[in-house]
Amino acid sequence: MQKVVLVKSYFIPTGKEVTKKIPTGETKKGLLGGTKDVYRKEAQWEQTGYSDCIIDSERLAIDLQQTIESLSRDGFLVKSITPVTSGDYSYKFQSQGVSSSKRILSETEKVSGGASFGYGYGYSYTDSLIVLAEKKFNK
Repeated sequence: MQKVVLVKSYFIPTGKEVTKKIPTGETKKGLLGGTKDVYRKEAQWEQTGYSDCIIDSERLAIDLQQTIESLSRDGFLVKSITPVTSGDYSYKFQSQGVSSSKRILSETEKVSGGASFGYGYGYSYTDSLIVLAEKKFNK
């Protein structure tokens, strides 16, 4: 008996360093005789989202290890691990007519002369892993 397990990969969290005021638990006297809390500034990392192109390889390795251990406990022997590759892209293109004065062109007018520019890129990443396992038979 064979079993196929899909181990999904995830993108790494992205974020930034933010400075936060952390109370120290101390108080000090204010100018008019009152008391106020004492704070210290501390830089902390704050998650803002997820990458759109970098896989969290540490998490993928942990998830794969857990899958292999689970299959082994259930009496399966891993035969192969195959990566599933996916991809994404982005582009920008603009076309501009060259003229000495600004004017609005209708859809039927043709631009004589002009310039265009653009860029594009694509990349691939490991979307997931397919683990193929086979049941061990005791003789």
